[in-house]
Amino acid sequence: MSRASTEDLVWDVDGRGWPLAEHSRFVEAAGLRWHLQRLGPANAPRVLLLHGTGASTHSWREVAPALALRHEVLAIDLPGHAFTSAGPPGAHTLPGMAAAIAALLRTIDFVPASIVGHSAGAAVAVRMALDGLAAPRAIVSFNGALLPFGGLAGRLFMPAARLLASQPLVPKLFAAHSRDRRVVQRLVGSTGSRLDEQGFALYARLVRSPAHAAGALAMMARWDLRPLERDLPGLAACLHLVAAERDRTVPPTVAQRVRARLPQARLVRWNGLGHLAHEEAPERAAALIEAVSKESA
Repeated sequence: MSRASTEDLVWDVDGRGWPLAEHSRFVEAAGLRWHLQRLGPANAPRVLLLHGTGASTHSWREVAPALALRHEVLAIDLPGHAFTSAGPPGAHTLPGMAAAIAALLRTIDFVPASIVGHSAGAAVAVRMALDGLAAPRAIVSFNGALLPFGGLAGRLFMPAARLLASQPLVPKLFAAHSRDRRVVQRLVGSTGSRLDEQGFALYARLVRSPAHAAGALAMMARWDLRPLERDLPGLAACLHLVAAERDRTVPPTVAQRVRARLPQARLVRWNGLGHLAHEEAPERAAALIEAVSKESA
């Protein structure tokens, strides 16, 4: 299949040179075709990695191999992102995404001892645990988007996202606009993170796909964190919150507010890093996850 025949990213074309492509496979579950990467020894503690809105498995390209020395690691593309199909509208809500991932885990017989999430991926991890769809002993949240946006921005965010997601031309226009390198530079820079050239190039490939842009918009349009905020005190898994001081997307105050609602949660601050802290400091991220895994074993 050629790229010209579809707006989706095509694995035979766009997957060439994709990070950890040798570990990639595709699985049908919950009405979606999932792209996943599974690596590490099969008899080791299992770790599930969930990326944030607009990202993909590439977000864990250096974290996953480091963890795979002593863990069996599963990284997936969320619905509508990168090489995973979009699925029905319900797959883009927080409960719907949590349920769809749980169906995937059942299909491939993967029971995670720990779940690691970045940004919105952390919200999915917590929702899965709260809904009894997974029973991780620990959840690691890197700059987790676990609470609704406050103030006027919060009241306007979802209606604006729904409006944009409802316009078929918006993803195409965004993807076309993103062919300008400066646009992608501003987008990545707005997170407060500094990526190397490979990291920047991978995000550039993603945002230039109208289907990927549509998936990210659909997720934002249907994302409601108010029930998660309400249910947080019922979380049984040990929650480890990593808050990067330079994060301009999910400020460190969010982690502080989460800990106020969940006093047993553990909070660490990382200086000099932004929203994509786990990509800026992958060795540090992997070491923290491994320490949490050992502690919770």
